[in-house]
Amino acid sequence: MISRTRRTTSFGLAAAVARVATDALRTTAPGGHGRWERANHAGRTVGLYAGPAVAAATALAAGRTRPAVGAAVLAAGVCGAYDDIAGAGDPRRGFRAHLSALRAGDVSSGAVKLFGISTAALAAGAVLEERPLDKVLAGVVIAGTAHLVNLVDVRPGRAAGAVVALGALGLLRDGAAGELSAAAAGAAAAVLPDDLGERVMIGDTGAHALGAALGAAAVAGWASSRVWGSPRGGRAGLLAHAAVLVAAAAYGEKVSAAARSWGTR
Repeated sequence: MISRTRRTTSFGLAAAVARVATDALRTTAPGGHGRWERANHAGRTVGLYAGPAVAAATALAAGRTRPAVGAAVLAAGVCGAYDDIAGAGDPRRGFRAHLSALRAGDVSSGAVKLFGISTAALAAGAVLEERPLDKVLAGVVIAGTAHLVNLVDVRPGRAAGAVVALGALGLLRDGAAGELSAAAAGAAAAVLPDDLGERVMIGDTGAHALGAALGAAAVAGWASSRVWGSPRGGRAGLLAHAAVLVAAAAYGEKVSAAARSWGTR
């Protein structure tokens, strides 16, 4: 009963903060509305208000359960925001393009985002897990999930909808796993109608923050499986989870490269 109440509180807090913050940013538009507007895939003008709102709401709600996760979610959102602003109009996509630019001495916004989120994820993993290998795997899962959610953010509502669906599954878990899932699902659900209606987009800011929270929820879920079973069982699950995310990132890289070769994005 206590666990269910905490999940409900996390969901409600994240949803309320995301909704209020989105409306406040839309009204005030610091720096002018032009700074917050982008053209989506269909050429329609949408606002980036939901991105920072979702990141802040998720970090706040997640931080109540695990402060280290709240910090990682916020860091992921900040790195995503930097890419949303500094990377606007940059045609480079994918890890290879940004790493190639870095080798040539060009520090792109995508490279800053890659290393920033990875560092924050590893730091959170180091706090959440005890054994060295598990710490690294946890960091991979957190960073990999952040990347995966951003990878599916190619159409209105797709990333936020995926987070709501995956978060709903996580709500079935007790403890930190359920509460962190609730934080991500609540924030995403609050902005999903506007996202689907092409009035806002969550951008890299919101996608990476939501993904980091879901990744941390997965880590917490695997950690809880060690309570009653063998530690190796939880580690095997964490390892498999990390491997799937790495494979998904590699596949996404190939798809991105193919899209560039076809002249589409």
